[in-house]
Amino acid sequence: MGKNCAIILAAGKGKRMGTGINKQFLLMNNKPILYYTLKVFSECDDIHDIILVAAENEVEYCIKEIVNENNFTKVSKVVAGGNERHDSVLNGLKAIEECEIVLIHDGARPFVDSRILKDGIMFARIHGACACGVVPKDTIKIRDNFNLSKGTLNRRELFMVQTPQCFKYELILECHEKIAYEDIVITDDTMVVEKFNNSVYLYDGSYDNIKITTPEDLIIGEKILFSKYGCNY
Repeated sequence: MGKNCAIILAAGKGKRMGTGINKQFLLMNNKPILYYTLKVFSECDDIHDIILVAAENEVEYCIKEIVNENNFTKVSKVVAGGNERHDSVLNGLKAIEECEIVLIHDGARPFVDSRILKDGIMFARIHGACACGVVPKDTIKIRDNFNLSKGTLNRRELFMVQTPQCFKYELILECHEKIAYEDIVITDDTMVVEKFNNSVYLYDGSYDNIKITTPEDLIIGEKILFSKYGCNY
């Protein structure tokens, strides 16, 4: 089998956090959020190479203070991101030299685990494209322009997509190159392959696999960190 590579996206500014700094650098138990994300990928035997995508003015900081400081030897490159998320992903994909399966993951999702990574690799080999996620706990309503309910969706048919999203490398690279110059809004990588009529397999993620986006998420993240690892992680 070929190499499995991970692209960790850490170029976003996280305006909803309201701190004025990259949310991936905020601390949980005295470590940056990004540290915990990279640690999970680095300790997974099925991950052979990691490409970290950072904001252009933060590349050197990531190399010195995150990668080198914590001896994350699987991180082979730290590359600059682009203006939009899909630009950053494409930069990461182009930085990979050899790969069969690529996992694309948000740097601000520090509570992913090795089971999710291994399942993603397995399902990507079978289906070509897959994404983890969970069924929503809340009832989901459709709202019209006047804030009136138009109906209720069936929760059993809904899926809250998380990352990693995992693909055969050649498939996701080809699809990203095709949409690079199109004026469309891309919020995740499953949309990219679906645009070219590729199916995406959806598999179980975890309710702990949250993306830390707001101050409230940071509080929840601290609780998850303590419940999982105590104070020694």
